[in-house]
Amino acid sequence: MRQLPVVQDFLRTPEERFQNLPDFPYQPHYTLIGGLRVAHIDEGPRDGPVVLLMHGEPAWSFLYRKMIPVLVSAGFRVVVPDQVGFGRTDKPVHRSDYTYHNHVQWMSAWLETQNLSGITLFCQDWGSLIGLRMVAEMPERFDRIALSNGGLPTGMEKIPRAFHIWRAFAMYSPWFPIGKIVRAGCAQGLSDEAAAAYDAPYPSSRYKVGARVFPTLVPIDPSNPAREANERAWDLYKAWKKPFITLFSTRDPVTKGGEKIWQKYVPGAAGQNHTQIRGAGHFVQEDKGAEVAQALVDFIRAN
Repeated sequence: MRQLPVVQDFLRTPEERFQNLPDFPYQPHYTLIGGLRVAHIDEGPRDGPVVLLMHGEPAWSFLYRKMIPVLVSAGFRVVVPDQVGFGRTDKPVHRSDYTYHNHVQWMSAWLETQNLSGITLFCQDWGSLIGLRMVAEMPERFDRIALSNGGLPTGMEKIPRAFHIWRAFAMYSPWFPIGKIVRAGCAQGLSDEAAAAYDAPYPSSRYKVGARVFPTLVPIDPSNPAREANERAWDLYKAWKKPFITLFSTRDPVTKGGEKIWQKYVPGAAGQNHTQIRGAGHFVQEDKGAEVAQALVDFIRAN
């Protein structure tokens, strides 16, 4: 049995906060994981090939509303969880509950509960830091990986100045407007209605603990407690022969160029149609969602 953390205190966003979301008619499914209610979307044919979309910080499954229809139309079953502390999923109130290890365990346990296999993973931002670790914990469940604007840091990499600024803002700013933060990470703008949808899971600052903490959990120096586990995961990827593609955007100041290390070291990345998504910022799903989804469809069909 997987050992899950015990969370004593958590908040649950009222369902009425999620009414009338633009272009997001999808009904949530709920699973209890270690006493926390984890939400996910499950669309498309039950017997279709599974595509798992993992969101990052400070987003939730709403981020994928432009990709879901393209993937479903192509015949895929699309599964999109809200990570612990985000979206419709429960939100621990104590900072100490938010650790890299805990999040990997929660989401890995959730995936095991869904009993999914033959998965194509698409992951971005913290969706990659957690999603790539999930793959390393149960590689037999995954057939393909698509990585966008993310990675698996060990604390040995050079960290861009833009990330240090973002990390300091998350730690110290008295003002933390989720919708405006997502808008700042988009190169093509974001409507007021969409920005409000990103704010929806967080009625007050008490609900934003996870969004505040996540930037501080990224391994940016060798002393980080996640270093060893991430290095073990890298050992797996350096031997990963299943299909692996990078779909990084050209206008993300934090991850631009980060695809090169994956193309160099992952055997399964050889010969793939790695694509730079032009005109997109950090939240590539917002700026070029349909284009990214089509690239993912083409990747799956070619492999």
